[in-house]
Amino acid sequence: MEHPKYKIALIVGAGEGLSASLARLLSAQGIRVALAARKIEKLGALCTETGAKAYACNATDPEEVERLFGLVEREIGTPDLVVYNASGRTRGPFVDQVPADVANAIAISAYGGFLVAQQAAKRMLPNKHGAILFTGASASVKGYAQSASFAMGKFALRGLAQSLARELSPQGIHIAHFVIDGGIRSTARTEPDDKPDSMLDPDAIAESYWNVLQQPRSAWSWELELRPWVEKF
Repeated sequence: MEHPKYKIALIVGAGEGLSASLARLLSAQGIRVALAARKIEKLGALCTETGAKAYACNATDPEEVERLFGLVEREIGTPDLVVYNASGRTRGPFVDQVPADVANAIAISAYGGFLVAQQAAKRMLPNKHGAILFTGASASVKGYAQSASFAMGKFALRGLAQSLARELSPQGIHIAHFVIDGGIRSTARTEPDDKPDSMLDPDAIAESYWNVLQQPRSAWSWELELRPWVEKF
């Protein structure tokens, strides 16, 4: 059974956590990696480690997103695997939320995903090949108190993914949305010694992304939920 092959990956909303794990895994598989973020100063070490190239981009700006894809095409090649990892949020009592801040949070979580996916799909459709992956959260399926903007943005991103899966999957493009239902382990955020594996390991999440990418098209997933074994849901 033949598995899909990807050559060039673009990760938007790149940082030191899940994006870094994905970059390492993909580069180890022989895939060339481009990383995009608003600020790329902290990506230098990761680029050196993985051979990736970093690009500054505001994912909520249509012109910057189009420019990003153009640069990646010219300098690396046309991405056939795109991951949208960016998200925005504001926290606090609902009546105290600043409308402009909420609008910005929703734009980062959802509108940016639309812009990136649109540019990706335009390039993938002629070849009837590619994958677009969206990183969701617990808030994709359940809204928490004092976190309305995050829930609105992540609900919208999930809706975008589901719509695209129905439209683009029959045209050869694998769309998948990942519900990351729990805290992600990092150097700044680790679980207590008496609760091992109570947080999601970013390397383990990346492995799940890769497993979905290897699915034969006769049995594609459009959504996968990931949570630690002790997480309540």
